[in-house]
Amino acid sequence: MFMGEHQHSIDEKGRMIIPAKFREALGTTFVITRGLDQCLFVYPMEEWKVLEQKLKALPLMKSDARAFTRFFFSGATECELDKQGRVNIPGNLVEHAKLAKDCVVLGVSNRVEIWAKEQWGSYFAESEQSFNEIAEKLVDFNFDL
Repeated sequence: MFMGEHQHSIDEKGRMIIPAKFREALGTTFVITRGLDQCLFVYPMEEWKVLEQKLKALPLMKSDARAFTRFFFSGATECELDKQGRVNIPGNLVEHAKLAKDCVVLGVSNRVEIWAKEQWGSYFAESEQSFNEIAEKLVDFNFDL
């Protein structure tokens, strides 16, 4: 399980250090793709395969399903870490997440998220205000905190 928030930076070549505590769980190869809310999602290969099966099961005749799978798979790339624990993030993904120098790397249960520091700050500030409302809605799903 991935958890925690880590401050990192990305260099001009698109390389970023992955937190040491995430490296082993990510494994030798992993997948980075466009995430929701203008971040990147990083999946260990096992989790990616589970997600891939779920997305394949979506109805091809539904335009929303086609659009989502297109968005998700077209941005996906298989990656591995170099000897310094860095990943080279492709330019199209750097652009999608608006990654500049300062980044935030989050552990979110079965995946890692990579955010531009400013984007994460804005998202967190907005979400924090509505956290109580979100928690109340989750209670409707028999989710107990």
